[in-house]
Amino acid sequence: MNSPFWRRFVRNKGAVAGMAVLLVVAAVALFGPLMAANSPWDMVQQPFLRPWTEPGFALGTDTLGRDILAGVIHGARISLLIGVVSTVVALLIGVTLGAISGYFGGWVDAALMRFTELFQAVPSFALAIVLVAIFQPSAGSIVTAIAVVSWPPVARLVRGEFLTLRQRDFVQAALLAGQSTPRIILTQILPNAMSPIIVMASLMVATAILLESSLSFLGLGDPNQMSWGYMVGSARTVLRQAWWMALFPGLAIVLTVLALNLVGEGLNDGLNTRLDGRGR
Repeated sequence: MNSPFWRRFVRNKGAVAGMAVLLVVAAVALFGPLMAANSPWDMVQQPFLRPWTEPGFALGTDTLGRDILAGVIHGARISLLIGVVSTVVALLIGVTLGAISGYFGGWVDAALMRFTELFQAVPSFALAIVLVAIFQPSAGSIVTAIAVVSWPPVARLVRGEFLTLRQRDFVQAALLAGQSTPRIILTQILPNAMSPIIVMASLMVATAILLESSLSFLGLGDPNQMSWGYMVGSARTVLRQAWWMALFPGLAIVLTVLALNLVGEGLNDGLNTRLDGRGR
């Protein structure tokens, strides 16, 4: 807790608040479903029950009499899972292609960057809609679609870092020592390029959650999984009649995405050694 990184991180009060919110959301995702009074799919009360009108139904019920609070609790797990898994897949693709492009340069760099630009030429959300529609809405297809539209910025970031770092003395020393190319990439250059990648990853999780919510709002969410996006999407036809159906899962999305962005800013501060000695 006394590390320089942590001292720089806690100077950013917004990042600390965001971390607290994320810990609460993570705890709800991990343990909330075990303590939820009802299943989010069971019809347990009359439809359109307003919030705080009946004991045990603090957030009311939806069009089928399902518990909104149970849906928000169970939805945390799916929304976070989709956000994290799709980000991990996008990082694997982007870091791999960016590292190869930046390290080798030349025609390899040119070919991989043209391939990256091919994906960037298509609007991300439109491409995600097409991919989910082709492979049928499911958690797997949503993760795949989000990963496919998310990796190009990672590849460009990693390429830029590798282009700079491959000229450093420690890389030349590793070459003279006879280290193999994969070892130089994985043990010499990549660890020194991790700071911006970590910051970008935190922001990518937030973007992935928003993408999943947008897809679900359009009816392209997984109908077998309760997520915040699915809940907002199911409420779009009754917004005037039952505002609470969209409000509470929508607030969960807003708070989680805001917290992830604040934590990303804090990580940027924590990994920036130039902030040592400064106050905030």
